[in-house]
Amino acid sequence: MSQPGNDHGGKALAALLDLERLEENLYRGQSPATTWQRVFGGQVVAQSLVATQRTAPEGHLVHSLHGYFMRPGDTEVPIIFQVERLRDGRSFSTRSVRAIQHGQPIFIMTASFQTEEEGFQHQDAMPDVPSPEELASSDIINDSKNAPAPVRNYWMRERPIEIRPVDLENFLWRKKPGGRQNIWIRANGPSPHGRDYQAAFLAYMSDMTLLDATLYPHQSSVFSDHVQAASLDHAVWFHRPFDIEDWLLYSQESPSASGSRGFAHGRIFSRDGTLVASVAQEGLIRIRDRARPFYNKP
Repeated sequence: MSQPGNDHGGKALAALLDLERLEENLYRGQSPATTWQRVFGGQVVAQSLVATQRTAPEGHLVHSLHGYFMRPGDTEVPIIFQVERLRDGRSFSTRSVRAIQHGQPIFIMTASFQTEEEGFQHQDAMPDVPSPEELASSDIINDSKNAPAPVRNYWMRERPIEIRPVDLENFLWRKKPGGRQNIWIRANGPSPHGRDYQAAFLAYMSDMTLLDATLYPHQSSVFSDHVQAASLDHAVWFHRPFDIEDWLLYSQESPSASGSRGFAHGRIFSRDGTLVASVAQEGLIRIRDRARPFYNKP
């Protein structure tokens, strides 16, 4: 799926995720006005999650979702979400959903829900990185003005998500191969506070920049004209509650790439170091022209 198009803050994203109910287990979603030719993958993941949430029993909260991108989404027509209620138990419930356009599925997903329980607790530590306040909010816009057109056009857009990369120079210019990508991220403007919306927001933002991490070891990017990139599958595990209006650290790395596919996983931490979610994704990273490298800053 492609990157997100133009949007105007948390209210617009909330409206995008407020699906229209057509019939029992059947919903319709829209896409924002955009110059991108494909629906942003995070959008269809989040809307699919909202559709399943609308059918989940009261008190059951999503703890994981697993989906496959099957076809590019068309930004010009609505998306129909068809939910199947697979199981309802006392503690767990399971739903599947198909996102359909032009009579064919563009995305399929299974989501599992659970009532809240007490139990064992442990987690990985958050990486030691500068706070978001130490990273100037305007730097990514200013620095990207001299970047190649695809990068510049993307970052000059308004969006419902505010992003502050920890290593901005490498984020834009890929000067160092390998390593972990750390990005601070939060909702751009006021947003609803319900647990269902918080989870849908995280599902939306979880697709942002993750596939790009698979190209860090090669000093390349999904914005390169020499790379054909697209998300193939996507999974999110929701561990603990969080606040999307405060900063979340999205720490990403890629342990493997082969067969024109790149695999990346990410951990999402709240500001206080609480691990709130884990994400995994595999995507197509096909080389279009092996003779030409990715751009370098002049």
